[in-house]
Amino acid sequence: MAFPPQFLDDIRTRISVSSVVGRRARLIRRGKEFVCLSPFSNEKSPSFTINDDKGFYHCFSTGEHGDIFTFVMKTQNLSFPEAVERLAEEAGLEMPKQTREEAEQAVQGNRDREAVEAACVMYEEALRGPDGRRALEYLQGRGLTDDTIKRFRLGYAPNGNVLKTKFKARGVQEDVLLETRLLSPGKDGRDTFDFFRDRVMFPIFDLRGRPVAFGGRVMGEGEPKYLNSPDTPLFHKGQLLYGFALAREAAAKKHEIIVAEGYMDVIALAQAGFTNAVAPLGTAMTENQLELLWRLSPEPTLCFDGDRAGRAAALRAAERALPLLKPGTSLRFAMMPAGKDPDDICRRDGPDAMAKVLAEAAPLSDVVWRQLLSEHQTDTPERRAGLERSAFAKAQVIADEGVRAQYVRLFKDRLYELFRPERKPFTPGGKPGGRFAPGHRIGIARPVPPAFGLHGGKSGRGMGDAGTARRLRERILLATLINHPELMDYVEERLGTMEFADSRLDSLRQSAVIHIAQNPGLDFEALGAHLARLGFAEELGNLLNSETYVHAAFALPAAALETATAGWDHTFTLCQRADLEADLKRAEIELAENPSEHTLAAYKALLDLVRPAGDEDGSELGSGETQHKR
Repeated sequence: MAFPPQFLDDIRTRISVSSVVGRRARLIRRGKEFVCLSPFSNEKSPSFTINDDKGFYHCFSTGEHGDIFTFVMKTQNLSFPEAVERLAEEAGLEMPKQTREEAEQAVQGNRDREAVEAACVMYEEALRGPDGRRALEYLQGRGLTDDTIKRFRLGYAPNGNVLKTKFKARGVQEDVLLETRLLSPGKDGRDTFDFFRDRVMFPIFDLRGRPVAFGGRVMGEGEPKYLNSPDTPLFHKGQLLYGFALAREAAAKKHEIIVAEGYMDVIALAQAGFTNAVAPLGTAMTENQLELLWRLSPEPTLCFDGDRAGRAAALRAAERALPLLKPGTSLRFAMMPAGKDPDDICRRDGPDAMAKVLAEAAPLSDVVWRQLLSEHQTDTPERRAGLERSAFAKAQVIADEGVRAQYVRLFKDRLYELFRPERKPFTPGGKPGGRFAPGHRIGIARPVPPAFGLHGGKSGRGMGDAGTARRLRERILLATLINHPELMDYVEERLGTMEFADSRLDSLRQSAVIHIAQNPGLDFEALGAHLARLGFAEELGNLLNSETYVHAAFALPAAALETATAGWDHTFTLCQRADLEADLKRAEIELAENPSEHTLAAYKALLDLVRPAGDEDGSELGSGETQHKR
């Protein structure tokens, strides 16, 4: 709904910013302004300023800025229309009615709400009356205290047509009761009748805490166990969460929210101290419900029963959430022990046991990965390829590009860890344990002659600035591995510690490492063909060409394995040396600006690494053998 500017200005005129902020913080007047500790951060000196004349606030510690509407939205987790409605009510202003149809809907909505509120009161009173004794004993038998029963406004719907009779006596029109589904229409010419009869009643509240629907539970045998209000003009089950209005404040303070499966789970959690708990309303989690949760917490924790139905519900929620993920926004999943739910754990094992379950919640990515593993066997190359394809297809449903890229990277890492063969440490001289044939001496890498052109300006070929040199060295390392896959055992650990500046090159590296690990004995032609099929043809063309080989002939497929090994070692050494020299330069600046024993010791330690004993000109960090031993 679009609000007329004059209406919003009227609210601002009647309600000052200081009066709204003053409910959350102690204000100190300074001239024409007020200051206080920021409600948005933990600070010891006030940096939050309020100017009533200009109608805004500004928080210097967080950069937050706004008026009364934005403050109420942020501190009470309300949407803009909700904030306007709440402040308009406080200001004594009626919400604007833009059309006759909207005005009629508002009148009908008020009548419906009054009927549901009256029904809620009647059910509460019935619970304490003679007819509700069994229902009250049932709730007390479930461990609920009187305070909890009152907080959640639990009640009892008597048998027969008690509600219909009482409301008719009060003059409530039957069409209102039918529209709110407090009555059911009679079929085959029969009369209308109470929708809920002989059930414990759980009121369902809207975002403002007003009852709009009910859930009713049988106390003994009978089906259905739970009977819920159908959708009405006031109630849309996919847009609300049970307990949301009661949990909102606690969730906002903790930045955490717990999602259980049912009414009793939410109530038991709240009574055990977890007042930030909610539940969906008998349906799989919807997009609207996820958005509600993310308004209160970046990573809501979903609690599901440890049975098959609970696992299925968790997977449905995961599937629904994947396309909606954003940076910093996800879900966590706490699976209950088999045969238990939050209600059981809170009542029988206590709050500490429940807190332990919540603390062990798994991230969404783990749930998705476990499901992928459960759906695929991995005992043949074809089945492994099927898992790989399904994993990357799963990542593609994520709309946010950054999150999608992180899931692709995660799945690549998981696939590599899953399929990598068990390796024994490499030993010099080609002893059994690696892919190198016995007698093939590559364990000790020799220093590479300066003719390779990788000495940062010591050779005849210039390398440009440090960033360009770093990128070229990364390309050479990867080209050498792709043309000599048998190097994998020897270089794997060091290659895995590197961070490539080029994201596409980094993706190519991960794909190459995974495929080599899955296929021992692979030659460079088969590896290149596989990487091209994965979409890296352009990167391979840019990588395996004369521009790379002119700086590093050892990367050529025809180069001897000893030469390729020595060249790879030397190039990695230079990459590491460049990092050390950058650290040394920063330490030198720190020493000049802040001379002390600590900064001097740090500088000398780095200097020893960059220019070890026996290396007077500092042209080499050390041989490949020295590097390998480190």
